[in-house]
Amino acid sequence: MPKEKITILDFGSQYSQLIARRLREIGVYSELIPYNTPIEQFADETLKGLILSGGPASVLDVDSPSISKRIFELGVPVFGVCYGMQLMAKLLGGTLVSSKRREYGHAKLYVDEPNEIFKGLPEEFVVWMSHGDNIEELPDGFICLAHTDSLPIAAITSPKDRLYGTQFHPEVAHTEHGIEILKNFAREICGCKETFDLGDYAESKIAEIREMVSPDESVILAYSGGVDSTVLVAILLRAVGKDRLIPIFVDNGLLRKNESYEVRNRFKQLFGFELYFVDASKIFLERLRGITDAEEKRRIIGNTFIEVFTEHAKKFTNAKWLAQGTLYPDVIESRSYKGPSATIKTHHNVGGLPEKLDFELIEPLNILFKDEVRKLGSQLGLPDEIVWRHPFPGPGLAVRVIGEVTPEKLSILREADSIFIEELKKSGWYRKVWQAFAVLTSVKTVGVMGDERTYEYAIGLRAVDSRDGMTADWSRLPYELLAKISSRIVNEVKGVNRVVYDITSKPPGTIEWE
Repeated sequence: MPKEKITILDFGSQYSQLIARRLREIGVYSELIPYNTPIEQFADETLKGLILSGGPASVLDVDSPSISKRIFELGVPVFGVCYGMQLMAKLLGGTLVSSKRREYGHAKLYVDEPNEIFKGLPEEFVVWMSHGDNIEELPDGFICLAHTDSLPIAAITSPKDRLYGTQFHPEVAHTEHGIEILKNFAREICGCKETFDLGDYAESKIAEIREMVSPDESVILAYSGGVDSTVLVAILLRAVGKDRLIPIFVDNGLLRKNESYEVRNRFKQLFGFELYFVDASKIFLERLRGITDAEEKRRIIGNTFIEVFTEHAKKFTNAKWLAQGTLYPDVIESRSYKGPSATIKTHHNVGGLPEKLDFELIEPLNILFKDEVRKLGSQLGLPDEIVWRHPFPGPGLAVRVIGEVTPEKLSILREADSIFIEELKKSGWYRKVWQAFAVLTSVKTVGVMGDERTYEYAIGLRAVDSRDGMTADWSRLPYELLAKISSRIVNEVKGVNRVVYDITSKPPGTIEWE
């Protein structure tokens, strides 16, 4: 683990993960934990500072999330963001009032008092607000640092106790100089100097796995061909060697065009040995027959995968460990401030396998974000083709076929998706977007081909820009490129007569359609 950290107590803000991401961007290791985590679990010698996140609740509510005042006695700087600032003020004796109207959106901030949290910043800049309560009277020892046109107290500090707060969100891109504010807190105030080095991290994980796995034990994993599982294999090979590594690749019949062959062939070229291959496409498609609900499709696919994987994994009696490519956002979701997530994200892990097979878990990527995994893959010598491969959901094309999944629909979608990705790669746009794919809608539309009327499916194209998939904006692909892709799909894919482009960001939409 890193020698320095800033811990973020999560009160449920939609932006909480962004705080962690921004700190990682400036080379400071950060962890996001539920607000009610016992102090003893995170207050150690590596703790250099605390951030109290925003949240949807009102601090004036009787049952609003709260923390122990011992937090402010740990001897490290504390930075409250929005709800976090209000909670800090309330616990330390300040007075809050409910505003007549919620302030949401851009506001001009005016810095009234020079302070290290605003070091090097202009006296006026735009910030992003999202709150309904205001601080009316500050606790003893606090001073106001800034205001807006409608908010007298927009930033505060208690210099003696090294406590800070902003009513606005510095972590979002809408706040000008937000990254500088977080950098000032991490560097100037908390004194964090040591960068979070992925190379050192990988070596420490390799040594840790060697210590955990006995020489007579093997490690098993579900291999998908994506960047996460491939980086996982690269780490495990260095830790236990190929003779004690059992990568199982399950073809669920929901993969993209030629993907099953390409994944197996690429794996052998990269690592010099064969995947353990299971063709289970027939059973998956049989169980999906007649199913139209998206969550039901995910549930069936997840349960069937566990069943198939378990059947084959049991053949390896010396396999005592299950390695998973779980990433940090998955960990955060599973232990959110509201409690464990009700739905297993089957495209990120193989939930249920450890219990069914009595495995011990190995998750060496579970404190990393997606872009950090990509960087690690490059450092481990993986080719760009793997490192920059777009994310692909565990349920595969089943969640890109709207409604019932049939062989005919899968065939149509595979051809359309293949054309889309081919043209993105040829034009140089594949590396520029975070993720791109085609969707087969459940809608049929009227068209004209030659002199004949057609009534065929509409294909949706989706391409988004993102750093880690937590938020995303639709990619501004050139019209000429979209026109070429549309023309090719309509002319070359039988069963399609219309192509549309999705221009929805996340939020409010999600990246996948189902």
